[in-house]
Amino acid sequence: MPPEENRLSTTALAKKLNLPVQQLFGILRDYGWIERKQENWALTLKGEYEGGSYHTSKRYGSYIVWPETLEQHPLLQAIESNQRITAASLCRYYPHLHARQINRALAELGLQHHTLLGWELTALGKAWGGAQEESSSSGAFYVTWPYEIVDNPVIHRELSLQSTPVPIAEPAGETEPDLFTAPDAAGEQLQGIDGHRLHTPLQVGVCNWLYLAQLAHAFHRALPTPEPVYADFYLPAGHIYIDCWESDVAAGQLSGKFRKRELYKQLQLRHLEIDAGDSDKLDEVLGRGLLAFGIRC
Repeated sequence: MPPEENRLSTTALAKKLNLPVQQLFGILRDYGWIERKQENWALTLKGEYEGGSYHTSKRYGSYIVWPETLEQHPLLQAIESNQRITAASLCRYYPHLHARQINRALAELGLQHHTLLGWELTALGKAWGGAQEESSSSGAFYVTWPYEIVDNPVIHRELSLQSTPVPIAEPAGETEPDLFTAPDAAGEQLQGIDGHRLHTPLQVGVCNWLYLAQLAHAFHRALPTPEPVYADFYLPAGHIYIDCWESDVAAGQLSGKFRKRELYKQLQLRHLEIDAGDSDKLDEVLGRGLLAFGIRC
């Protein structure tokens, strides 16, 4: 085994190979050299065979290191660092997101916009290395990006926010109640991309999806009834109410939800229910549900 000083972290190896760090981690995973265990990367038997080992430091803890000679490995040498990536390819790094969600996130950042021809590159997107492409089969426009975009901190921040909701950090010493917080709000609050303060990860997912689909929506909107009954979301376009059904609903809340369902039926209001099991397929469930009411996203 090479001496310790001749061993490289995966990040250092990526620099020597002139590859984005995220891409190299993905490649090593696809080769079966490393695997994800909870929040950390771990070596497989194949990775150990290729010379991988662990190094421990006081600052970074335990991490994987590789022999410096690994950069000459035929599999790694065959990688072309000038490969380009699409929104669909980015799903590899953000498996909880659909390609359409990633395309919309890139559009929200001003890197591209959607037209009748497809996804078209903007001036800002071009400055970020984007290239306009056209499908040889359908003629639809799409954009490709340099692989370095997977390490772009802005892209990583925005796509990570959609994958894992982040709790709102309240200013220290704040004691004034938030007058805009929903009356039944309890516990830790989460925040959507559009600034809505939400209560559950499922609500965050729905809120972000609606925002990136450019659909105006209200959160915690009262139904048109004398009694105080609230929908999780309301879309003025189409007059559609949306409610999120979590996997564990308290008995006290369950009766209220059933009562709300009765009111929708009595008043003949348009509504959708999103279940906890739909969290990984919101693009399909919301897209299909809204299309039934004449809203194409």
